[in-house]
Amino acid sequence: MSENNSLIKMVDLKDKGRALVASQPLKAGQIILRDSPILLYSAIPLGGGGAAGCYCCHCFRTIPPNSTTIASCPRCSNASIFCSPQCLSVAISTSHSPFVCQALSIIQASNSPLLHHNHDRQLQARFLVAAYNLGMVSPSHFQTLLSLQGEPIIDDASNFLHSLISSVCYPFLDNLKIGFSLDLTASLLSKDKLNAFGLMDPFHQDKERSVRAYVIYPRASFFNHDCLPNACRFDYVDSNSGCDSNTDIVVRLIHDVPEGREICVSYFPVNLKYSERQKRLKEDYGFSCDCDRCKVEANWSDNEEEGEEDMEAEEDMEEDGDDIGEEDSVMDQENNDFPHAYFFLRYMCNKDNCWGTLAPLPPADALVSTVMECNVCGNLSNSDDLMNGNL
Repeated sequence: MSENNSLIKMVDLKDKGRALVASQPLKAGQIILRDSPILLYSAIPLGGGGAAGCYCCHCFRTIPPNSTTIASCPRCSNASIFCSPQCLSVAISTSHSPFVCQALSIIQASNSPLLHHNHDRQLQARFLVAAYNLGMVSPSHFQTLLSLQGEPIIDDASNFLHSLISSVCYPFLDNLKIGFSLDLTASLLSKDKLNAFGLMDPFHQDKERSVRAYVIYPRASFFNHDCLPNACRFDYVDSNSGCDSNTDIVVRLIHDVPEGREICVSYFPVNLKYSERQKRLKEDYGFSCDCDRCKVEANWSDNEEEGEEDMEAEEDMEEDGDDIGEEDSVMDQENNDFPHAYFFLRYMCNKDNCWGTLAPLPPADALVSTVMECNVCGNLSNSDDLMNGNL
């Protein structure tokens, strides 16, 4: 399921709860976690039309036009397409069971009340179908899902969705090893809200990047957020790896991390302004961030003047770039007036409309690589060129 668990350990941190910290000194570029999902579900709206045929309904790889290996589910009316007979065979016993076939048919039928609700509610229904299916085909993974952060909230949404899923689940309830209830449905919805990662479409410079599927990972879910992260995620959804491993998440360090330091990722692009970051964290995850960057920017106003200050700070850093040390000097930057300036200069991709984060390639023979990879567009660059302003 997961690799490199010896490099990190879970601890309880005051005011933050469960977190992942370095269990030994770690190097920039080091892969600290490779995690496989316990649950995936499509981000495509119900009745998504042509878009639904673009991806495999199990591994979510792009299906090339005129592909000769496409396979269709023989028992459902959902136009469920798979990239190969092998992927279909795996899906039938896992992610695309008879329950999923029937449930999707019911919730997206022309008379389904769900079709009158917005996309977010439709996605929640897709998640519940995937979650209850998980409880039937893999009770151990279902228990792992229930162990993740998130407490039940009984509201109009959970009541409506529970009623909807009840009608779908009824013939299959004997296969569910845990009691089916409104509290359970509400708890699952909370797990999804606080722990799901978006599996993104590959970057294209001329169009907005969209979410292809949502994924829940058993270990990666415990990475906390920081607006100046020391690690970032990579995924390779369209890779030619094994049937399921293309949906693995790979987490690499951005710079050196000492033993005992918490390892954090950013839940969104690092270029967002303070007010935008706080709004998204509060609405989507239920907390406010007080990281070092936020403590400084809380006293700023989100206007053009802030952007000018950012640019001036970055220009100052660029002029003095030759005086900056290696990765361990990052921690020294956290206490100055512009803790993000060095980060933006060294670790943010400068490709147009990308806003990805750069991390070194995995070290070879304990030597940190000078080649930086963007976790959004995949562009490779040399860290020395970045610091000298040659790119």
